[in-house]
Amino acid sequence: MTFYFAIIGTKDNPIYETEFGTSKQGGDGHARFPDEQRPMNQFILHSALDIVEEVQWVQKELYLKTVDRFNNLLVSCFLTAGNIKFLLLHDSKAEDPIRQFFADVHEAYVKTLMNPFYEVDMRITSTVFDSKVRAAAKKYL
Repeated sequence: MTFYFAIIGTKDNPIYETEFGTSKQGGDGHARFPDEQRPMNQFILHSALDIVEEVQWVQKELYLKTVDRFNNLLVSCFLTAGNIKFLLLHDSKAEDPIRQFFADVHEAYVKTLMNPFYEVDMRITSTVFDSKVRAAAKKYL
């Protein structure tokens, strides 16, 4: 299984992006998107933002589960209290590991927000944050 993860800011700007593969069931953790699919990943996630904005006012929970589909790929979403969106493009139907992944990434994001040199909607370039995201992906996905 292959995943593309992005954090979208309050102005619909990408704050952080990465792709990775599964580490479960003998996976090596490398993304396996076809070459013609890679440029579409960002477009697919951003097209799901309209649906996220509709659903976020209906549901009371921060984890919105699967909000959109594109061919055989699903888009799952988690909202923060500050309206930052965590979007995951995947082909897995298991919701619980994705929810746990989002919870770990949210914790790392909150710690990034507490940094006095970081402002909301700034691009996250920290290697520590990246390693925490990848560790959560390896642990749950």
